[in-house]
Amino acid sequence: METLTSLVGAVNGVVWGPLMLILLLGVGIYLQVGLKLMPVRKLGTGFKLLWQGRDPKRVKGVEHKTDDGEISPFNALMTALSATVGTGNIAGVATAIALGGPGAVFWMWITALVGMATKFAEAVLAVRYRETDSNGHHVGGPMFYIKNGLGRKWLWLGVLFAFFGAVAAFGIGNTVQANSVADAMDATFGVPHWLTGLVIMVLTGAVILGGIKRIANVAGKLVPIMGIAYVLAGLAVLVVNADQLGEAFGLIFYYAFNPAAAAGGFAGAAVMAAIRFGVARGIFSNEAGLGSAPIAHAAAQTKNPVRQGLIAMLGTFIDTLVVCTITALVILTSTVWLEGEEGASLTALSFDAALPGWGNQIVAVALAIFAFTTILGWSFYGEKCFQFLFGTRSIMLYRVLFVLALPLGAMAQLGFIWLMADTFNALMAIPNLIALALLSPVVFKLARDYFAGKDVLPGEALDHDK
Repeated sequence: METLTSLVGAVNGVVWGPLMLILLLGVGIYLQVGLKLMPVRKLGTGFKLLWQGRDPKRVKGVEHKTDDGEISPFNALMTALSATVGTGNIAGVATAIALGGPGAVFWMWITALVGMATKFAEAVLAVRYRETDSNGHHVGGPMFYIKNGLGRKWLWLGVLFAFFGAVAAFGIGNTVQANSVADAMDATFGVPHWLTGLVIMVLTGAVILGGIKRIANVAGKLVPIMGIAYVLAGLAVLVVNADQLGEAFGLIFYYAFNPAAAAGGFAGAAVMAAIRFGVARGIFSNEAGLGSAPIAHAAAQTKNPVRQGLIAMLGTFIDTLVVCTITALVILTSTVWLEGEEGASLTALSFDAALPGWGNQIVAVALAIFAFTTILGWSFYGEKCFQFLFGTRSIMLYRVLFVLALPLGAMAQLGFIWLMADTFNALMAIPNLIALALLSPVVFKLARDYFAGKDVLPGEALDHDK
């Protein structure tokens, strides 16, 4: 077991090393430049489409049929956000600051701005190359835009993505999340791990056994509520710590380009550490480039890939530039980050410093809800990857296995499972980034045509395809 752990650890060091971060940022920058910064310039348009997308039948001038997709564009984003807004927003941000210093937050922001272009491209290709399965449901994602966009000779790359995704879902989207909830509930409220695991299993089973429509309906209600509640709690802390806000922003910008000296329990951090942990935790949080979110966006009720791309890119903006920033400012306006704490406990202590007696409970509840919705989102991602590999009849088997794994995860020691999940999560990105780079001409053409008033619908041929 030690040999296997060492082997996986070595692979993890490579797949999450500098080359991977350069590849993720490089493809994102290439897409952002190729789109002429459109994802940043059209942010307002994205929010407008999101609001309209609550009911796609009401969008003026857009032809809509009931067979265009299974869920509304709004719920597609909420499903994607359910998987991305999670422990990374609470524990990931705290870890980035603890290991990379305040400057890591700046590089998280840069990663998000670049990642908006990546998310846009992923969703555009997901809708452009999606298929209808034998149940009449729309399915898509990297494995499908690899198969249908790059051709059969690249099918092996799509199979690799689907395999990595199906395995990663049982780790990062299942057992690890259940364990995080169980730890938080036990530490804060004294609830035993087995009981937390049982409750999560029942609640998750009730949702995911109903398929994407039920997942999307729950996500469409729970994600906005939990997101707004967490942001409001964070803003309440920032009001209490208002006199420290200016200094917090100063720390972020100064230490983004200067080494942070050791102070108290904080060991100090070089500029490269700020960049490394800021980029890595930013990507871990918003998943831009991993290829997970487009699986949800492929089920949206839309006939226009660019419209869904404009909505999809908001996921990165909301996750990192809003939720993660709130967490970062809460931590930096307290002095707890100088005491050597890291992870979720650092965030909890920072909230508790401003809201004594309430802070720990707010973070524990937020962590539980964030983790639960992450489980829902990743169950769908893993299911679609499994379906791609083994066919439509395998769906129910996957759902049952996914639900049964939850109580085991809640009670297990997950050091090795976390390492495996983190490794397979990164391995998902490699086939996806290759596909994004090779299919970028399709993304650029669709975007140009859309903003020139020439909508290219999924059923129409592109010059690139001919």
